[in-house]
Amino acid sequence: MPFSRVAGAISIQHFPAGVKYREYSMGIYLNPGNINFRKATRSEIYVDKTELIAQTNKYINTREQFLCVSRPRRFGKSMALEMLCAYYSRGCDSRELFSKYKIAQNESFEEHLNQYDVIYLNMQQFLIEAGTGNITEYLEQEVLREFRKIYGGLLDREGMGLAAALREIFVETDRQFIFLIDEWDCVMRERQEAEALQKRYLDFLRNLLKDQPYVALAYMTGILPVKKYGLHSALNMFLEYSMTDQGGFEEYTGFTDQEVKALCRRFEMDFNEVTRWYDGYILTQFPHIYNPKSVTEALRRRSFSNYWTATETYEALKRYMDMDFDGLRTDILQMLSGGRVKINTRRFQNDMRSFKTMDDVLTLLIHLGYLGYDSTTKEAFIPNREIVEEFENAMSVGGWETIMRILRASEKLLEDTLKENAEGVALGLARAHTEAASILTYNDENSLRCAIGLAYYSARKDYKLLRELPAGKGFANIVFLPLPHTAKPAMIVELKSDKSAATAIQQIKDRKYSQALEDYIGEILLVGINYDKNAPSKPHSCIIERTQKL
Repeated sequence: MPFSRVAGAISIQHFPAGVKYREYSMGIYLNPGNINFRKATRSEIYVDKTELIAQTNKYINTREQFLCVSRPRRFGKSMALEMLCAYYSRGCDSRELFSKYKIAQNESFEEHLNQYDVIYLNMQQFLIEAGTGNITEYLEQEVLREFRKIYGGLLDREGMGLAAALREIFVETDRQFIFLIDEWDCVMRERQEAEALQKRYLDFLRNLLKDQPYVALAYMTGILPVKKYGLHSALNMFLEYSMTDQGGFEEYTGFTDQEVKALCRRFEMDFNEVTRWYDGYILTQFPHIYNPKSVTEALRRRSFSNYWTATETYEALKRYMDMDFDGLRTDILQMLSGGRVKINTRRFQNDMRSFKTMDDVLTLLIHLGYLGYDSTTKEAFIPNREIVEEFENAMSVGGWETIMRILRASEKLLEDTLKENAEGVALGLARAHTEAASILTYNDENSLRCAIGLAYYSARKDYKLLRELPAGKGFANIVFLPLPHTAKPAMIVELKSDKSAATAIQQIKDRKYSQALEDYIGEILLVGINYDKNAPSKPHSCIIERTQKL
């Protein structure tokens, strides 16, 4: 089959005379075009994230041309790839499609627009279709079948693999490729026991991409960062941007505060309620990152609910919560009560089974989106109401009966507090403290603070819980700040051991803790609590006073 170079391209002469060959017709894997991104922009809710393209443009044909950007499920990973495909793919004209979005104003826009052959690989699709067979062999078979339709005689050598075929094409045409790989980690997630398959898969990717002259850029995305084996990774050429460090890709991880505020104005929805349900993923430059899928569904349906986890059962979370690591349950309770826990994310092997410490389990939950992570303080936490509900569901099916009893009793405790029933509050807190202490690995003021957070669990419907809030001349142990839609008083809770409830109340006043509630005006309940560390069975004492902040 004859070939000829035309303006740096290949044209293939195998059609009947007078029939023009469309060199760049849309393919399945090669240059899929812009149809999917066009659908995204036509949706009822579309948030302009096109400046991500300016970020990837910076890495084309540089030493940093390999990017692995991982995020939890339903955080827009595939949509980002569809956008990059629409922008880079030859064979389609996307100028008009992008003209009204931010990237059109960037100086790199024209330079790279529709200038590359894009190879788009969805690894989930190959894994499913390969069945029990070899995913890499099936992938090469499928992709080469499409390439042979275009490059024919160039690829007729028997036994030629995909990497060899792309080298041949590059040598003959000077064409480079941009690789967009979706669900890159599905082999690690769905074939967790198949270590030989995983290594073969990683070696395939390394051979396909590393040190290959035909690669202009490789951008792959999934849930997990690059898998590690021993001291080295097969894909150590990739720069990694994950939920523990998104780097320059922070703004494109989810919806930002400003983007959500604009959407709430457009749909006339309560921004504070959206925040309570879907905010909480903390990044360095963007301390408020929202789950985009959930925000979109809540606004579109005009109802706040759990949308992100609707496609996955709570057993997935429960399996990790029930793992037998010393201190894991204590850390989960600490976070469930509104607190944070220090963790080391660097030892994680980036798979779903090689756990050596509870930090590995918690790091996985960060990558899966069940926990938020503050890289400044190295702390993990439960980010929002949507995820709290998933933890509740996981605990409700056994193994966490003691905690569920505390949570179920929390409504009565809040009611007693608002009625200033100090005796009822003392009794309820003592019971919660005793039950929580049977699970916690420590028994000190921190355990009481954790128990109180759990005991007031139901208050989260109407309150924002703040622990160790800097206030006046000290730290208020726990502050319950009423949400805007409620008519309830704020609450400041001070904890003491081996002293008295009166001492706790006096400290709130002396240190002027109410000053911490800068933007709050209205009633405040001062709640002083004391317990005897040496006699844990002795009843807690409690004093409640009502005051006013003008």
